[in-house]
Amino acid sequence: MLKSFAKATSVISIAALVGAVLVAGTYQATRAQTAQNERNTLLRTLNQVMPADYYDNELLADKIDYPANTSHAASITVYRAWQQGQARGVALMTSALEGYNGRIQLLIGLDAQGTVLGVRVLSHQETPGLGDAIEHRRSDWITAFNGRSLENPSSTGWQVKRDGGIFDQFTGATITPRAVVRAVYHALQFYQQEKSTIFPES
Repeated sequence: MLKSFAKATSVISIAALVGAVLVAGTYQATRAQTAQNERNTLLRTLNQVMPADYYDNELLADKIDYPANTSHAASITVYRAWQQGQARGVALMTSALEGYNGRIQLLIGLDAQGTVLGVRVLSHQETPGLGDAIEHRRSDWITAFNGRSLENPSSTGWQVKRDGGIFDQFTGATITPRAVVRAVYHALQFYQQEKSTIFPES
């Protein structure tokens, strides 16, 4: 009886070990595929805010991370765009921290002079049918930033119309566009302040 018990225990142990190995292998394979999918999605979005003909370097590999501090409340990742060794622009990954339902992650493309090339929302938890109009696939509201800069409009214009600015708000959802406008403006200010450290060779 003891031998039978020992044998059964061994079989169970081996089965458990094999199961654990299979689970671990599946997890590793899935994690690698998930990471690759996320990388591909990010690159596609980067090319929406930083045209592919603007750069010849590996955009995802040429990045600088700036942790949140007193001058910028959200952490910022800077992807630098170069063409033939010349600075062409940046894509800034940052967040609007004051969305209606929390953080709104953004990708903001700027040319080397600090003019907006494009803005896209990477993730958010805003209310469907109201706040989700910040998504490019839902509306063209986000394209209103194209061509804008710190001087266009002036600082007072960098607000939604309800607050005296030039950007539209959404019916029943002013908080969301207000947060995005503020985040884009802060990103422009950040770039102006840090340009010499982002592109020290220029």
